[in-house]
Amino acid sequence: MLEIKVREVRGNCPVYKVGDKIVIDDPRILLNRTDVLCTHALSTLLHYVTMLEHDWCPVKLGLTTPKDGEHAYMQCVDPGEPYTEGGTVIFEVRRIEGETGR
Repeated sequence: MLEIKVREVRGNCPVYKVGDKIVIDDPRILLNRTDVLCTHALSTLLHYVTMLEHDWCPVKLGLTTPKDGEHAYMQCVDPGEPYTEGGTVIFEVRRIEGETGR
């Protein structure tokens, strides 16, 4: 199971605020434990969710540094100013061991 938490918002995001969470128990998004979903961010996150849930290897995927192998980091596809009126969101992903969302 993965917990994806908003670590930082750069610019103006109309959906997320720092601290918002998404919880995934592959293949399900646990809506009762998820604060909000954005299709722009989801398109990026879903590329890595299955890999991370089944083989936690964020260093090999280039999603963190060897110093911080406990978390993976990803960001929304919206680049923000000056390219768009929105902003990008930095997500911190961690594996939740021993919990069940069922």
